Amino acid sequence: MEEVTEGVNNLQIADTDGHKKNRIQVSNTKKPLFFYVNLAKRYMQQHNEVELSALGMAIATVVTIAEILKNNGLAVERKITTSTVDITDESRGRPIQKAKIEILLGKTENFDELMAAAAAERELADGEEQN
Repeated sequence: MEEVTEGVNNLQIADTDGHKKNRIQVSNTKKPLFFYVNLAKRYMQQHNEVELSALGMAIATVVTIAEILKNNGLAVERKITTSTVDITDESRGRPIQKAKIEILLGKTENFDELMAAAAAERELADGEEQN
C-alpha cells in the first residue's frame, strides 16, 4: 500500500496538452531574471516544487535562477537533466541541435518561514512609505 501512495504522490500533474503545471520555460530575452525567480517562488508555494527548463543560451539564466533560490535558502536541487533536442531553424529550414536543461527544485524545510518573513518585511516597508 505504501508503494501505491508513493507512486501517486510522485505523479506529475499535467494539463491535457501535456504541459506540466509546475514547469517554467525560461527565455533569456523575454522576461527579466527576477520575473522568473519570483514566478518560481510562487510555483513552489503552490506545488511544493518547480521545474525550470531552457534551451541553448537560456541555460545560463536557468542555472542563475536555481542558484539564487538555493543561496537564499528557499530551494533544494532534486534533479538535473540535460539533453539535446532537434529544432527546425526557420531561417534555413533545416534541423539544428540545441542543448536543453531541466532543473527540478523543491522547497526547503524553512521555505514557508522565509516567504512569510519576506512578506512581513514588505508590509513594514509599505507602511513606512505611506507615513
